[in-house]
Amino acid sequence: MNPEPISDIALRATPERIALDEGPALVLINPNSRMGAEALPATREALANRGIPVLESHAVTDPEHMDRLILQALEGGVRRFILGGGDGTLNHAIKHLLGRDVSLGVLPLGTGNDFARSLGIAPTLEAACDAIAEGRTVHVDVGLANGRPFLNAVSLGLASAIARRLTPELKRRVGKLAYPVAAFAELWEHQPFRVRLETEHETLEVDVLQLVVGNGRYHGAGNMVTPDATLDDQLLDAYTIVAPSHESGREGTGLGHMQDLSTLARVALTLRSGEHLSHPAVKAVSGTRIRVDATPPQDVNADGEMIGQTPVRFELLPGALRVYAPLRQAEPETPEEPQAESA
Repeated sequence: MNPEPISDIALRATPERIALDEGPALVLINPNSRMGAEALPATREALANRGIPVLESHAVTDPEHMDRLILQALEGGVRRFILGGGDGTLNHAIKHLLGRDVSLGVLPLGTGNDFARSLGIAPTLEAACDAIAEGRTVHVDVGLANGRPFLNAVSLGLASAIARRLTPELKRRVGKLAYPVAAFAELWEHQPFRVRLETEHETLEVDVLQLVVGNGRYHGAGNMVTPDATLDDQLLDAYTIVAPSHESGREGTGLGHMQDLSTLARVALTLRSGEHLSHPAVKAVSGTRIRVDATPPQDVNADGEMIGQTPVRFELLPGALRVYAPLRQAEPETPEEPQAESA
């Protein structure tokens, strides 16, 4: 696959090389991720070819086993952790690494890989290992949802319902098509809900079809929270899709449901470009703290993993995680016009 375009990078800071030798790495691969089943031998080889020492490497499916391996490595002084899987795998592991003098290497082996996309890591094992071997890192913010860390985004409503349908079997069977397949199945059943959203700057109370709160720029395999959001801007950004059936007084009717479906379809077509913010049904807010309540209570999905129900309090840990990231590619220079030789 071709590398992601440079415009996809959601960072303000330029990755800088670490001066100290970080020593051997602990490598953990989730074999249940979309591309993780055969990834461990290839990862060992790729790291060895780049001169990256590996202390231990494991294929891990049990979250508690992953916890034990990470904690044992931290107690043993390991400062480099390489994790392969999707955003859900990263979401589970990062709680042990926050605020520590350690670096995280990301191998994008999942379905969405939104965190790797934000870092500018192309979706190949080779590109991910190149970024680790270069040794350049950035400090990124980490969001908290009721105290639980998340890297990319938390969703309520349609995006959360779609995530429930994204079973490991569906992801392996249809790959990146799993998101549109699950979305199509969910659309016909989805209903609006009332949400109250409070930041330190404003309060919003509306009937919505979806609410997304982001730490970074991307969610749902490349959809944008906002086009200006970055992983290191020390802000949380959120957008809602307001239900037109409620505003027209047709909520609960067949015509109202068709209105909602039409709005969702139109907004969905603009989510990857970030142009959804100009749609009249979309409202966006930002802040360092956001509180969300919903009627009826809604399931809460963080980085593809279900973590509970509303109400939920969002906070931010600025610069709490050090991550390997490739150096931005320089813009190509414009060739100079040849000068005429003097007579």
